[in-house]
Amino acid sequence: MVGLGSEMVGGGGASVGLLENANPLIYQRSGERPVTAGEEDEEVPDSIDAREIFDLIRSINDPEHPLTLEELNVVEQVRVQVSDPESTVAVAFTPTIPHCSMATLIGLSIKVKLLRSLPQRFKVSWSCAWGWTCTLHRERMLQSMQ
Repeated sequence: MVGLGSEMVGGGGASVGLLENANPLIYQRSGERPVTAGEEDEEVPDSIDAREIFDLIRSINDPEHPLTLEELNVVEQVRVQVSDPESTVAVAFTPTIPHCSMATLIGLSIKVKLLRSLPQRFKVSWSCAWGWTCTLHRERMLQSMQ
């Protein structure tokens, strides 16, 4: 089970301790994006795109493992949608297991990272590919924060 453009490099197997996914599959990191001359030129307007957003969130650490969200294939560039003219960013992510109790924490980590990194004009949203479980956890957490 390999994600879009990702290569699986390890993991799977026995259960250890109280972790929900004690031995997750580990994927190879994608390469760094080369910086073009146009991007270095401060006089040229540089719109924010999906790759730039992915570069911001790919290195967020997973709450359960000493791995990044990219290495666990939780975030992928193809699931990032950006509209620079409308100032919106939407990130869909896939937890390593269907009923991940950490999904809300991952979503909020993505949102906080982007809110701290992007211009204030951007509205950031996130969603969970597994559907209702993530939504239910998000609603409970947001209600408890009020």
